[in-house]
This record gives sequence, C-alpha cells and structure tokens, in this order.
Amino acid sequence: MNEKRNIVHMDLDTFFVSCERLLDSKLIGKPVLIGGTSDRGVVASCSYEARTFGIHSAMPMKLARQLCPEAIVVRGDAGTYSKFSENVTDVIKESVPLYEKASVDEFYIDLTGMDKFFGCEKLASELRQRIIKETGLPISFGLSINKTVSKIATGEAKPNNQIHIVKGTEKPFLSPLAVNKIPMVGEVTYRALCDLGIKQIKTIQEMPVEMMTKVFGKNGQTIWQKANGIDNTPVQQYTERKSISTERSFDRDTTDVKKLEGIIIAMAENLVFQLRRGNKLTACVTFKIRYSDFQTYTMQQKIPYSSADHKIIPVVMELFKKLYQRRLLVRMVGVRFSHLVEGGFQIDLFDDNEKIINLYHAMDKMRDRYGDRAVMRAAGMEAKSIGRWNPFTGAPPPLLPNRRR
Repeated sequence: MNEKRNIVHMDLDTFFVSCERLLDSKLIGKPVLIGGTSDRGVVASCSYEARTFGIHSAMPMKLARQLCPEAIVVRGDAGTYSKFSENVTDVIKESVPLYEKASVDEFYIDLTGMDKFFGCEKLASELRQRIIKETGLPISFGLSINKTVSKIATGEAKPNNQIHIVKGTEKPFLSPLAVNKIPMVGEVTYRALCDLGIKQIKTIQEMPVEMMTKVFGKNGQTIWQKANGIDNTPVQQYTERKSISTERSFDRDTTDVKKLEGIIIAMAENLVFQLRRGNKLTACVTFKIRYSDFQTYTMQQKIPYSSADHKIIPVVMELFKKLYQRRLLVRMVGVRFSHLVEGGFQIDLFDDNEKIINLYHAMDKMRDRYGDRAVMRAAGMEAKSIGRWNPFTGAPPPLLPNRRR
C-alpha cells in the first residue's frame, strides 16, 4: 500500500502569529506571544524570534514574559484565525482530490495517482505557492508515502519551506532525528525512552518490535512502526462533529453571580447561534463548573431536538443554578451541546409562533452580515471575549484559554 501512495502534510508556520502580522506589520521581525494575557494565561503560539528565548506553546505566559520581557503579547481572536483558516481551506479544496483538515492550521492531502499527470512534488509546490500568494500566510509541507513521514518532514522543512522524501529513503531520513519527533511521543514517553538510552530514531529502528511492545505495550508497536516509516493510515475527509462546546476560565476566581450569569448566557447564546448556522439541532445540554479548589462538576439534561435560544438557554441556566450551590469561588464554567443531528429550526406547535421564528431569522441574518455580536442579550453584553467561530466548516476552534469576562 505504501509503495503507491503520495501523501502531503501542510502546516501553516506559527499560524496565529502570521495572522496577527498580516493585520499589523509592526509585529514583523519581533518576538510575539499569542494567548492569555494574565498571569494564569498560557502561550497559544509564539514567533520564531520568541522561540530563541526558549519559549514554546503551552508555556505559562508569566514564565514566557520573564524569559523575554520585550516580547509583544497579543490576546488573539479565534474568529479572525478561523477566517484565515477558511481561506486556506478554500484554496486546497479547489486544487486537490482528497484532503483532511487535521486542525485549524494543518492539512493532509492525498495525491496518490496524480503523479501520472502532473508530478506530485510539482503539484504540491504550486499549491503551496498559491496559498502564500492568495492568503499571505507562510506554509511548509512534507511529501512522502505516508502521513507520519510527511508530518515529520514538514517539521524539518520549517520555516516556510518544503521537503520531498523519495520512496525508499524514509528510514535514512528518520534515522538521525530525535525520538520526540515521532508523532504521539509526548513528554512522558520521551522521558521513558531517554531513560532507556533511546534518544535517536535510529536506535528504535535497530530494536526488535517485540522489545518495544514488551516495554510500552501496544503503543510500543505503533512507535516502532512510525520510527521505521510504516503508516497505512488513510487521509480522511472532514467528518461531521456530534457535539460543540465552549469553556471560560477567569483571571480571578469569582463569586459574582451576575458576572457568572452574564458570561453563561453569552456562551449559550453564541453556541445556539452556531447550531442554527450549521443547520443542526441538539438533544442534550451539559453544564460544567470548576471551583477554585479544582473540584469540577457537570450536569446534563436531555431536551427535545432544538436550536432555539428560548428553549436551550433556560435549561443551561437551570443546570447552573443546580450546580452552583457551594457558593465557593468559581474558576471556570463551560457549556456543551451534544447528540447533534442535521435539521433546520424545529417548530414547537405548542409554544412557537411565526413571530418568534421570524425573530430568529432576522437576528441570524444580522449576525451573518455584521458579526456575531451584532445582536445579543443585554445580560451577556459584558462577556466580550466569547469566541466567534463556525464549528461546522471543518475548522476546530483555536484554544485560547483564560479569557477575561
């Protein structure tokens, strides 16, 4: 199977930073940090200039600022990044027969068979140049016979470059690289491998698969296969999601009930709008709350299929009232809708009328034209950091934790 495949992995370089630089050219060439701006915030993305100071994504923002005091910190906007991501997706969609959107800034493309007509490297290179030209975003790619080798190759190609791993050279290419370059080898597994004296992929290649399986179980076999350039995982088209959710952590733990209610209403209202925009209905509402002692509680309630504010928001608020009985400081709240199905707005014969249905159509039309915050409940107007994104376009929302209000 591997011998016939041509798989491209494309990854937008420091995506969030690149988007911000398109919006503000003053950020070009300077160390930039994207993420939560409070001491509790974490780095969602950072520029290559910031990485020279030892900064990396998921690092606490407080530590990143200490490492690079001159860094420019940008809170970031999920809606903006989603739009840029959609622009790139549109270019790829028009150009290739099969692609998989792995994340907001990462794509797998199956060009198998295209070498008979165009040449896969030439096609991938032209696509990369088109993306750079039409979106202004730097992007790198790796081309090989499978997803694993291509993804690792992309990492070696960065920044803003490309690598083609010719069939038959997978093992020599992987051999000198560090074992943590292998996808799925996280910090814990990396430390365990290093403790065994396994620091280069070459060492794994020389080991019998039985030894890796004995030490790491089933994951050991998978790591061994990836280290040897073996991966038959297919490129899969975007699959429809069955749930959507949003969470908010606070800069400071709070017992301000009015503030909590306003944020929860804004979260629920925006999430319900996303249901209607995606032509979806939900049958299960879940609310989540985390206190300052990190005790976390969730409660869910089944409802008739709906995508109506006046049916869903009261359920969310009722779940909040049932869970918020300890009167402790609250660290985080979250809302989730699951059991999603296709379907337009379901008319409730007993409660709804034409006036309500027309109201929703009018509100959604204004939001589509002028932005998600064009129309909103007064109770949620202060919740200015509620993310704006469309979860049904194949673009997972960027995680920017510790948003304020």
